[in-house]
Amino acid sequence: MKLHWSPRSPFVRKVMIVAHERGVVDRITCERTVAATARPHAKLMKDNPLSKIPTLVLDDGAVIYDSRVICEYLDALDGAPTLFPRAPEARITALRRQALGDGLLDLLVLNRNERERAQPSDSHLASAAARKIAVLDSLEREAEALITTPFGIGHIAIGCALSYLDFRHADEDWRKGHLHIAKWHASFAARPSVRATMPVDDS
Repeated sequence: MKLHWSPRSPFVRKVMIVAHERGVVDRITCERTVAATARPHAKLMKDNPLSKIPTLVLDDGAVIYDSRVICEYLDALDGAPTLFPRAPEARITALRRQALGDGLLDLLVLNRNERERAQPSDSHLASAAARKIAVLDSLEREAEALITTPFGIGHIAIGCALSYLDFRHADEDWRKGHLHIAKWHASFAARPSVRATMPVDDS
């Protein structure tokens, strides 16, 4: 399998953590692909017309995107899924957590792009800041539940989002006032799959 990949992308990192957790990382060939919002990638668009990563090309030529779909595919590749629960209630909880983590990532990426504009929009930055705090407050309340439920895709998405805060927003002390989720994140960061996929700014 070929994965359009970047060491900077938190969504790619989600996929790679799943691959490590499920023991299939050696079956994936990573192809460095730069997917910039303002510059469509002609080669990537042959596989994914959205020109976005991660994009997974299977050995038979079939293509899978985005991170949510790729992660679920990899989880079911060999044997029964372990990261996407089958029981309806547990599955909905895991998918909701994944949506929260992915949504925070979308928010942070867009906020970073806005801050890099020549004339950033104060209203957009203020809105992003308010929503980020709301997410962190929500995660603080859910920290105990994250600890007591089996590790899965929701944990991975949330962990990647919090790690992206450290990677791209190091000037912000998100842990202040969020000690419980910070403690959970420290345990997430210690997992071998997470340590093996540390982001690198190779720009």
